[in-house]
Amino acid sequence: MGRLMSSEKARKRELRHAVEEFNATYSALLDNQEALTDWPRFFTEDALYVVLSQENYDAGMPAGIMYAEGQKMMHDRAVAIAETQMFSPHHTLHVVSNTRICELQGANSFTSQSNFILLRTLLEEKTKVHMAGMYDDVIVSTDQGLLLQQRKVIYQTMEIDRDLVYPI
Repeated sequence: MGRLMSSEKARKRELRHAVEEFNATYSALLDNQEALTDWPRFFTEDALYVVLSQENYDAGMPAGIMYAEGQKMMHDRAVAIAETQMFSPHHTLHVVSNTRICELQGANSFTSQSNFILLRTLLEEKTKVHMAGMYDDVIVSTDQGLLLQQRKVIYQTMEIDRDLVYPI
């Protein structure tokens, strides 16, 4: 029994490191807004992406302020933002930490949670916390590496900007 426990701990430790690397790459892409159309590549073809409040998440209510089902829907959103929308010039910085592997679901799937803070700086203004919360993920290991089967972005920020358009 002890061996099984230690091998599960070792697997979770290995996966945690892989998820931290994954989230670092994901964050860098989002912070480089010119590469936004590559955002869907972090997801499986049939993935779910939703941004919802902590309150809705706790109540089991799936309604969110941003929702995309599948890579095609994510791609449409990314292209619309990149090519047709106009926003004030700004910089973003995603800080992701405290990654936990919650549950191993077979050989190629697991759940993970990570905390995040999204900072945003508008030109000639102070940097502000744009959003803070948690990623609640279902991740699959594929031949292409880790991919998100589901990412719930659960925000704990009580007041959010009306101009939330970019993926978190």
